[in-house]
Formats: sequence, C-alpha cells, structure tokens
Amino acid sequence: MKESVIVAVERLLDNYLEKNNHRKTPERYTILRAIYSINGHFTLEDLKARLAQEMDFPVSRATLYNTLNLFMSLRLVVRHRFQGSTKYEACYDNQSHCHQICTMCGKVTEVKSPEIIAAVENMHLKRFRKDGFTLYVYGVCSSCQTKMTKRKKTTTAKKKSNNKNKTEK
Repeated sequence: MKESVIVAVERLLDNYLEKNNHRKTPERYTILRAIYSINGHFTLEDLKARLAQEMDFPVSRATLYNTLNLFMSLRLVVRHRFQGSTKYEACYDNQSHCHQICTMCGKVTEVKSPEIIAAVENMHLKRFRKDGFTLYVYGVCSSCQTKMTKRKKTTTAKKKSNNKNKTEK
C-alpha cells in the first residue's frame, strides 16, 4: 500500500466531508484504508472479512454498502459487474485497463494493452471529456479450455466404446 496514495485519498474524503457537513467517522477512514490495501478486485464480503479478521474492525453490511456508494460518487472506488457478481476496485491511482473474463468459470484477469490505451486516448469524442476506461473481453480461459478438451475426449471415447460393444453383439 503506497502511503502517498492513502494520504491523497484521505485528503479527498476530508475535503468532501467538510464541504458537505458530513461527519468524519472512523468507519469511513478504516474502510478506505482497507480498500486501498487490497490488491485488485474485491467483493463486499471480502472487504467485510478483511475488516473483521485482519483489522479487528467489524462493520455492518449496510455501513459497507453506504460507504462504498459514497466512495464511488467520489471516484475513489469503481464497481464492476462480472458475470452475475459485483466486485469493486480502488481506482484513485489506477490506470485505464482491460479485463478478460472467462465465461465458464468467471475468472477475471487484468490485461495491460498499450495499443488499446493509445487508441482510446487518441479517440476524439464530441462534448465529452474522457477520464479513463475499463474494457471487458469475454472468452474462455486456458484452464476451462483444457477441461472442455478432456471432457470432449472422454465423451468421444465412451461413444466409440459403446458403438464397438453394439457391433459386437
């Protein structure tokens, strides 16, 4: 966890809370630190477990949900909906990036693609300022491809065996 990033996001949160006359609660700051200590995507349950077990700071699901919504509005956190599951990601210092998502097992992997980043940066949009992007690429991961190939070979072998048995009778 980069301390300079934590200081920067806490400052953004401070400014927002002060300007909007909201309380500076320990929960908000602890949740923010927990989020920025996670490397990659996380679920609400992952965050809740980390707060309770690793930081000895249990919070209610409602507090987490409301705090994540606040952080999303401040653009400190981004929400992804991957194949029926919702995951979050710290985004203050996160570069635009691509996700590859396996449609079989749901595994999500981040992919760095300078070509895509350059293409989006060079894209001219009318009356719109780009801040960043996330691209989702759907397909089948190598592990699932291997499982599918093995399953297909097994099925083919069984069919051949059954056909052989039928012709012998």
